[in-house]
Amino acid sequence: MRCIIARFPFDLTRSGVLESMKGVKPEPVTGESVIVGRRHYPVKQVGAIITRQDRRDFTAAEVTRAMASLGFTVRAVPEAAPVGVVTPLEKASALLGAHAPV
Repeated sequence: MRCIIARFPFDLTRSGVLESMKGVKPEPVTGESVIVGRRHYPVKQVGAIITRQDRRDFTAAEVTRAMASLGFTVRAVPEAAPVGVVTPLEKASALLGAHAPV
């Protein structure tokens, strides 16, 4: 399938991407990720390997669109749970000296 990444056309196939990523150790995922085989790779790592370009030359959206069109599962950025947010009930309990629920 012909995909445009960083203003350059690439003829990508699902089997070609699988072959390119074979033996590549996944970096820690901090943003969007692509599942290639049984591994989760950061989108930018996959883009850099399949295009042989610097990661600054393309966007994650370009690679995400290309991988999704080839049938790979693309995961969005995981939403983090709010940490340390005190509810009004917990604040009132703390002021009264009671133990706040955990």
